[in-house]
Amino acid sequence: MAKKGNRVQVILECTEHKESGMPGMSRYITTKNKKNTPDRIELKKFNPVLKKYTVHKEIK
Repeated sequence: MAKKGNRVQVILECTEHKESGMPGMSRYITTKNKKNTPDRIELKKFNPVLKKYTVHKEIK
């Protein structure tokens, strides 16, 4: 049987890319523990279109 836990998959989307108006998007999929981090997470990830590290926020 599969484990039942608090880990869920979340999608992170670049905030700077949206504002720049350039075509395409930068998204990452990761997991988080809902019990430990109930709020939306923000991580610095690499954006290949902008070629730099930017803040990626969790989306629904």
